[in-house]
Amino acid sequence: MEQGAQKKAVPSLARATGSMAIATMVSRITGFGWKLMLAWLVGTDVLTDSFTIANTLPNIIFELLIGGVLASIVVPLLVRSHDDPDGGQTYVNRLLTVGITGLAIGTVLAVAAAPLFTKLYIDDSTGKANPELATAFAYLLLPEILFYGLFALCSAILQAKHVFGPTAWAPVVNNLVIMATLVLYRIVPGEISLNPVRMGDAKLLVLGIGVTLGIVVQAVMLFPALKRTGFKFKWTWGFDARLKEFGGLALWIIGYVVISQVGMVITQRVLTAGEGGGVTIYSNAWLLFQLPYGIIGVSLLTAILPRMSRAAADGDTQRLVDDLSTGSRLTAVMLVPISALLTVAGIAIGVGLFFAGETPLEEATRLGTALAFSAFGLLPYALVMLQLRVFYAMKDARTPTLIMGVMTVVKIPLLYMCGAVVDPKQVVIGVMLVNSLTFVVGAVLGQMWLWVRLGNLHSKKILTVISKSVIAGMGGIGSAWLVTQLLLPGTIDSLGRGWLVLIVQTVVAAPVMVGLLMALKVPELKPATSRITRLARRG
Repeated sequence: MEQGAQKKAVPSLARATGSMAIATMVSRITGFGWKLMLAWLVGTDVLTDSFTIANTLPNIIFELLIGGVLASIVVPLLVRSHDDPDGGQTYVNRLLTVGITGLAIGTVLAVAAAPLFTKLYIDDSTGKANPELATAFAYLLLPEILFYGLFALCSAILQAKHVFGPTAWAPVVNNLVIMATLVLYRIVPGEISLNPVRMGDAKLLVLGIGVTLGIVVQAVMLFPALKRTGFKFKWTWGFDARLKEFGGLALWIIGYVVISQVGMVITQRVLTAGEGGGVTIYSNAWLLFQLPYGIIGVSLLTAILPRMSRAAADGDTQRLVDDLSTGSRLTAVMLVPISALLTVAGIAIGVGLFFAGETPLEEATRLGTALAFSAFGLLPYALVMLQLRVFYAMKDARTPTLIMGVMTVVKIPLLYMCGAVVDPKQVVIGVMLVNSLTFVVGAVLGQMWLWVRLGNLHSKKILTVISKSVIAGMGGIGSAWLVTQLLLPGTIDSLGRGWLVLIVQTVVAAPVMVGLLMALKVPELKPATSRITRLARRG
């Protein structure tokens, strides 16, 4: 009876993932939509680079303050606090009190230090960047830190209670607010002055304040969902013994974030020293790279983390390993074919999506090439994210930090090499390639470390599925390339041709890849395709 009750209380992985995936898909598509609008309406130049760098600062500082801790270890600790006599209410309030206070103080200090942050992230030695404009945007965007924090805190509480829908839909509203902001930006008369930079420029204020408003709305949208769960916030000061445990884990997580941000700083400096527009192209290529993972991988991770946390808390190593193996195999079947398609169709995607408005053909082609060269890293990236969650479920924040340290040591010299030997216009392609190579290193390291900790990880089954998926992917892109060469030879030099090539390659590659997976008898194909079919029917 007790086991049956537990099964009723905790939603199945398939059902939880399916219910979130539609919202996550809409969120990712609308998020990508406003990035497209930014490229069409503003362009891919120094102005957009300045905005993009400033817009990443709130995320970076939020992660340094508390973001990585919230995403990785708060959910496991909240799950365990449900066994308290009050259901974890007091413990949660103490965490919220500390978190909100720290975020508020951090936000004020970050806004004051905006010029220092832009100086750190921008290399103006070649004269191709505009740190003053980035600083002006930063003053308007850095207040987002507090609201990112509120959203993450509320999301952690809801996820620990197995409530996933509101946290998946709130970013959609944020994206819609930003889209409206970009339309208003286009309508408002005037231009943003680049030299000198004027803080009072109407377009600058519209873009900065409007994007920040989107994050405010995203956070506030979770309050009703929290209220429906019966949660009532109350400022609760004082010390809980488990906060010491939280603090010990947090130090390693902060170390992880600091190390990863060292890599990010070098990445941004290498890009800003290269050809103008490199930061924007990198941002958009990275967003395209993450789009399949965001729809499939994030939904899977969000649903599987509480299950793995409970398995780790119960000391059920076998159940933990089973979840890891299942997640890895399903991820491979769904992402490897997509990765293959991105490789062959990268330029068609770049031109088909971005060659419009203020973005010229050369920049759209550069973006597509960067995507094609880095697509092989999609599965390693997803596996690294899954492996990290396993470590955090076991309350081990030390190992992910060490893995990130090795990845960063590999990454930094390769990035500097890109800046030194690659043509300035092609630096962004090299940077994306380096990212993917780093994820391969991380995935191999993570699997080896988990094998040492947990023993048999069903690695043979995982590698078999990955190998068969790679064979299917290569067959699909080979067929797509051949058909394209026969029917549509020549360069992709227009938006319409980009879409035509993309459609032809997708129509040819997709059935070939599915057919090969069926011929190779990959058992994970059925649950993967049934999940995608369910999503299509719901859409």
